[in-house]
Amino acid sequence: MKTIGWILCLASLCGAPGVHAQESLVRVARIQALGKNHMPQAPLDIYDTRIQSPKSALFSQDGKKLYINALEGGQTLVYSYPELQPLKSIDHTFGPADAALFQNETTVFAYPYFHGKPGQYNHFLGKPVEMAVSHNGKYLWVPYYRRSFDLNASSPSAMAIIDMQTDKLVRVMPTGPLPKYVAISPDSRQAVVTHWGDNTVGALDISAEHPRDFKYVGHWVVERKLPTEGIKGNRDSNCGFCLRGTVFTPDGQTVLVARMGGGGVAGFEAATGRYLGTVTDIVPNPRHMVISHDGQTLYVSGNQSGLVGRYDLAALVQALKAAGAQRVAGPGGRSLNVGLGVRTIELSPDNRSLYAAINNEARLVKVDLATWSVVARSEVDPFTVGLAVSPDGKAIVTTSQGRDMVGGYSVGIYRDAGR
Repeated sequence: MKTIGWILCLASLCGAPGVHAQESLVRVARIQALGKNHMPQAPLDIYDTRIQSPKSALFSQDGKKLYINALEGGQTLVYSYPELQPLKSIDHTFGPADAALFQNETTVFAYPYFHGKPGQYNHFLGKPVEMAVSHNGKYLWVPYYRRSFDLNASSPSAMAIIDMQTDKLVRVMPTGPLPKYVAISPDSRQAVVTHWGDNTVGALDISAEHPRDFKYVGHWVVERKLPTEGIKGNRDSNCGFCLRGTVFTPDGQTVLVARMGGGGVAGFEAATGRYLGTVTDIVPNPRHMVISHDGQTLYVSGNQSGLVGRYDLAALVQALKAAGAQRVAGPGGRSLNVGLGVRTIELSPDNRSLYAAINNEARLVKVDLATWSVVARSEVDPFTVGLAVSPDGKAIVTTSQGRDMVGGYSVGIYRDAGR
C-alpha cells in the first residue's frame, strides 16, 4: 500500500508507452480515504484520510495543481500535478480569530438568520461545493452548501475566495441560502452566485484587483423568491426551482441558469439583472451546463433522464430575449442518452469530446461530438459526481462521494488512451 507521501510519476500521464486497455478511458491513479471504499487496491492508489465526500475537482490554469473540495470534511485539498503530492489543506472552519476575513459582514440582501447565535454567525464550518476561477487564474471561488449550525439551510450561507498563488483564504463573503454554483464573466469583471435554496442569484462587481473591494450589485430572481423561514424537508429536493448550473455567454451579456427542479434554462441580462424568461425545450432535470470553446453550442446534462442535450447558443439566447419574462419552448436541440444520473460534464480542450460523470451507474463516459455518440465507458467508484479535464486534455479526474456509506470517498484519475 502506497502512502500519501509517495511521489507519483504516473507513466501513462507523462507520455510513456506500454499502457493499453480495451476501453480508451484508463484509470491510472486513485486518491482514496482509508476505511471508506473496500474495492481492491490498484497499483497507483494513494491513501489520504482527508478525502471526505469529495464533491468537485478543478485544475489550475497551468495544470500544475489539482483542487478537490471535500464537502463533509470542510476542506479544499490541493495536490501537485501530475505528481499528486499534497501541497495544502485549506480549512473552512471559522472562529473569532478569523473575523478579518469577513470584513464585518454577516449577511447580504437582508437575509435573516433563523438559526445560530447573534455575534457568532461567522463561527461555523463551511461545506465546500463547486469551484470557479477569476482574474486569469489568480482567485478561486468556493461556495458553501450551508453554515454548519444551519441544518435546514434556511439562513445565509457563504463563499470563500482563495489566492491560488498562496492557496490561502483572503476573504469570505455572505450569500443567500444554499449557494451551490459560482460563475465568472469572461472578462472577470462580474461574478454570480446561484442560490439553490430560494430561486435567486447574487451578482457581484469583481472588477477590482483585490477581493477586499469586491461587492454585491444585484439580487436576481427566477420568477419568484422561495420563502425559507420554517422550511422543512430535504433541502436537496425542497428547493423551488433548484437553480444550479450557471454560465455567462462568451460576450458576457447574458447569464444562463439551469432550473434543475422545474425544468428549462433561465436567462438574465448581465448588465442589469433583468429576468428574460425561461426556455423549456431542454433535457429534463437540467443540472450542469458548458459552452463549446468556439462559443456556438450549449451542452446541458439532464440528471434523472440520463440525457445530455446540445443547443445552438445564439438561437437559445435570442429566444430568451424575446420571451418577455415568460416560459417559452425555445429552439430545441438534440439529446443523447449517456446514462442515468448524469452529473458534471466537461469538454476536452480541442472541443472534440465531452466527458460525463454518471452517478447512478458509477461510470465515466466519453462522447464524440462530431458523431454525437458515446464512444467509451469506464467503471468508476460509486457514486461519481464531479469531473475535471486537465488543460492539456490528457487527464480526466472524477470525484465519488458515495451514498449511504457505500463506495465513494475517492478521486479517480483517468487517461484517455483514444486521444
